[in-house]
Amino acid sequence: MNYWLMKSEPDEYSIDDLRTAPNQTEMWHGIRNYQARNFIRDDLRIGDLIFYYHSSCKVPGVVGIAEVTSEAFPDPTQFNPESPFYDPKSTTETPRWMSIDIRFVEKFEDVIPLTLIKSKPHLANMYLVSKGSRLSVQPVTAEEWQAVLMLKR
Repeated sequence: MNYWLMKSEPDEYSIDDLRTAPNQTEMWHGIRNYQARNFIRDDLRIGDLIFYYHSSCKVPGVVGIAEVTSEAFPDPTQFNPESPFYDPKSTTETPRWMSIDIRFVEKFEDVIPLTLIKSKPHLANMYLVSKGSRLSVQPVTAEEWQAVLMLKR
């Protein structure tokens, strides 16, 4: 099993939206960064666990856990001219962007704030706290996973 962190702006799609989705499952779409796409396409596997992270909000941080429930597949929004994620250079024969399905597992009682994560020396090498790290899909080591879970109240 691998561990991941996936960022979402809560006013776009929050952990509560995932929790109340049909079957508590949703397609993770709209990724338009090649490195994040490569993680989805090449590395995320069914059963991998994800820290659900709220970004661009008053208190950014880890708010819960989700699980990968599908293999990667072409993101359908890239083919829809009405979608804000439309990519005219992408075709069904050669799709550029990938999606996966994720399922709600747990919502934390309290946010684990980015400021708290950054304050822990043993998490100093976590991708999330790396200078300039804005990637919306990023790997988390098993040690980092356990260390962040220890920050739950």
